[in-house]
Amino acid sequence: MKFEVRAVGDIAGHDWQRGEVELIVADYLSMLLCELAGQPYNKTVHRRQLMQRLPGRSAGSIEFKHCNISAVMLELGFPYIEGYKPRANFQRGELIDIVSRQVARHAQLDQVALSAVERPAVALVQYDFSSVLAEAPRTQQPVRVREDSRGYLRAPIHRDYLLREERNRSLGQAGETFALDYERWRLIRLGVGQLAEKVRHVAVVEGDGLGYDIRSFESDGSDRFIEVKTTSFGERTPFFVSSNEVQFARDHEQAYRLYRLFDFRRAPRMFEIAGPVESHCRLDATTFRASFG
Repeated sequence: MKFEVRAVGDIAGHDWQRGEVELIVADYLSMLLCELAGQPYNKTVHRRQLMQRLPGRSAGSIEFKHCNISAVMLELGFPYIEGYKPRANFQRGELIDIVSRQVARHAQLDQVALSAVERPAVALVQYDFSSVLAEAPRTQQPVRVREDSRGYLRAPIHRDYLLREERNRSLGQAGETFALDYERWRLIRLGVGQLAEKVRHVAVVEGDGLGYDIRSFESDGSDRFIEVKTTSFGERTPFFVSSNEVQFARDHEQAYRLYRLFDFRRAPRMFEIAGPVESHCRLDATTFRASFG
């Protein structure tokens, strides 16, 4: 099949062919490998090279496909490339099949991803909290798919790296310490320093299982119950909650806050979710995986 090659834009009237998808997925994984390993790479150079190998595909089309691949990576339990925010509107069956097959035979990616999510983290001190807050991501609306969405379940994926990161205790503790310091800073800024002194890290002094990590206050002295979830990756990275945390948020919806810390190792940012988790995220009823996809 021959395509008409145009100087600007995409190949008119044609979806991405399997060979094209395989090529862009391989290139995406090579960039992700560098990012997880902390090694430099140039997105612009990669995009230009892809445009030479994919005649008729525009820069915008290539970037959009990168964002589709990011969405698949999250579904498969991988982090995504910073800057390519996941977009869930894609030819689901074929793209998931191609990504999962390439990932499954990429032993080096497995090693680097595992190292990235399991390496220890340390608490940050004397941080400038004035620029920490970010807007919470909006949940993307579910889309109709043309292919069988269950196809990816047959993919030979070995690990859920995002779940492994969730279990990285040193990262979780560093994030909770960060949120604790932020809370005290926030209350002092509000002019209620006497309340800042009463903020408690209950996950440490009373143990896990309460349904939240930090007991803080509003400026009027009412309770603020804070659960902290920390990731080294982007703001749309899914997180996991326990059934106890979900129920506590429902029972204390006026006082409950979930602080989602992201980009923690590079430049920590944070957004806040108030009330029940499922009011803001797509919550899987079996795994309690909360996502914005």
